[in-house]
Amino acid sequence: MKYILDTHALLWFFEGDTKLSETARKIIFDDNSTKFISVASIWEISIKNRIGKLPLKKSLSDIFDKIESNGFGIIGIDRKCVEIYNTLPLIHRDPFDGIIIATAKYKQMTIITSDENIQKYDVDWIW
Repeated sequence: MKYILDTHALLWFFEGDTKLSETARKIIFDDNSTKFISVASIWEISIKNRIGKLPLKKSLSDIFDKIESNGFGIIGIDRKCVEIYNTLPLIHRDPFDGIIIATAKYKQMTIITSDENIQKYDVDWIW
């Protein structure tokens, strides 16, 4: 099965935060599951770090290294994702989450997220 982590799930995993659910933790550590991070999540982390909303304990380069060393693929944003994003209902106005939702729909992935707003969309999710 293919999974895409929401930004908070990625950060909680990296930090060893107990807010990460046991189900999410098992999937992330399962070598048989394919896990991805959207470039939108990395962009979100970068933006929030630059404006002081999310001070990073490590550099952005370290984030990339941790993504790679944990076996996560990085998935870009292509035309189809943007087209799907443009058709999503405005349940949640966060553009980063919107791209994650659109990517999951297009690539037939399950989103690992605790975000109740994302869970309102017609998309597979798990927490």
